[in-house]
Amino acid sequence: MLNQTVLVGRLVRDPELNETENGNKIANITLAVPRNYKNINGEYDTDFIPCTLWKGIAENAVEYCHKGDLLGVKGSLKTRKIEQDETVRQVVEVVAEKVTYLSSKNKDN
Repeated sequence: MLNQTVLVGRLVRDPELNETENGNKIANITLAVPRNYKNINGEYDTDFIPCTLWKGIAENAVEYCHKGDLLGVKGSLKTRKIEQDETVRQVVEVVAEKVTYLSSKNKDN
């Protein structure tokens, strides 16, 4: 069985570094990934995909990546349940194994 995902998209906002109760570094990012086909109106839709970065990957992303940057993320899909106001919903996210900086939206940087 195989659970591997590769995404290329733009960073929706600057990553922020957080720390878990046991001291692990974590950053949650969202990638805007355009679909490769047009919708009924002749436009390309965009998917906003949540990604979780751990430890050194999280620290490097916070230091070097900014809103609008084009990133490649390799990782695996993970599902988890969130309970909120007596409602349980399932969330799908990508847990990153590797993040590759591809380019900056601002050519001045």
